[in-house]
Amino acid sequence: MSIIDGKKIKLFALNSNRPLAEEIARTSGIEISSADVVRFADGEISINIEESVRGHDCFVIQSTSSPANEHLMELLIMADALKRASAKTVTVIMPYYGYSRQDRKSKSRQPITAKLIADMLQVAGVNRVICLDLHAAQIQGFFNIPIDNFPAAPLLADYFLYNKPLENIVVVSPDHGGVTRARIFARILNAPLAIIDKRRPEPNRAEVQNIIGDVSGRVAIMVDDIIDTAGTLVAGAQALIDAGATKVYAAATHAVFSGDAIERINNSVICQVVVTDTIALPKQKALPKIIQLSIGPLLGQSILHIVKDEPISQIFDKISHPEKN
Repeated sequence: MSIIDGKKIKLFALNSNRPLAEEIARTSGIEISSADVVRFADGEISINIEESVRGHDCFVIQSTSSPANEHLMELLIMADALKRASAKTVTVIMPYYGYSRQDRKSKSRQPITAKLIADMLQVAGVNRVICLDLHAAQIQGFFNIPIDNFPAAPLLADYFLYNKPLENIVVVSPDHGGVTRARIFARILNAPLAIIDKRRPEPNRAEVQNIIGDVSGRVAIMVDDIIDTAGTLVAGAQALIDAGATKVYAAATHAVFSGDAIERINNSVICQVVVTDTIALPKQKALPKIIQLSIGPLLGQSILHIVKDEPISQIFDKISHPEKN
């Protein structure tokens, strides 16, 4: 237990991303408390919290990444356990919000699963949610509790700004829906913006129709929130090279890397893919082409700001404005 500003604080980590949880704990100075996740023979999950949480403000770290259903159930059961153990508040730090791509009905008789997840979290007893780069910002409206949706664009852009300075850059949005994210990225790098016009005949498959903007003779940086099968990314990168781009880099918040994504990236024209650690990256997926940046320090600072009732947005604003530090 830690006491900050007279408040009793506990930090818990479930199974989705232990390295990130340890980085958050190190930055915040709050030790990870003990909780066992138990699985019965039939796959049912139970939680055993090994210390008192009565009257504590509790933070739970869990991305609902693959296996999404397992990690989601762990989180819901943990929230219920904390609520029933008389925790004062339960704040979920969910760097990657699973099911976020099901945020609307694009066809008749489809679910809006992102809303269902929001309902389940609230029923389980969660008081606040912290996420990074929700696939659709409107998901915040699915909650009747405070939710913070932090942008990773400043962190990713700073990698190119300070660690890999490039000249004659163009920032590229892989679709119309990601223009706002790419525009933030372009503003930080002081670069022009281009858009890939594509159509998606089926899930995880995209066809490039056109490129809006001038990429000829420029270094292109494709910016997205999620890389899943990497089919869209690789097709877009090839289209940029065909349109005259000299090199193609990619930056994304969530490295889902499903199926043959790693093989596709390795065999593509992309020079480098820069991602964050919202999702744990297994050793077998760690390619020289892939650079993973940690958002642990930012989330650790965010916990301290929440506990002290201080603004959180300034933490992310300072990334790309180091003179303010």
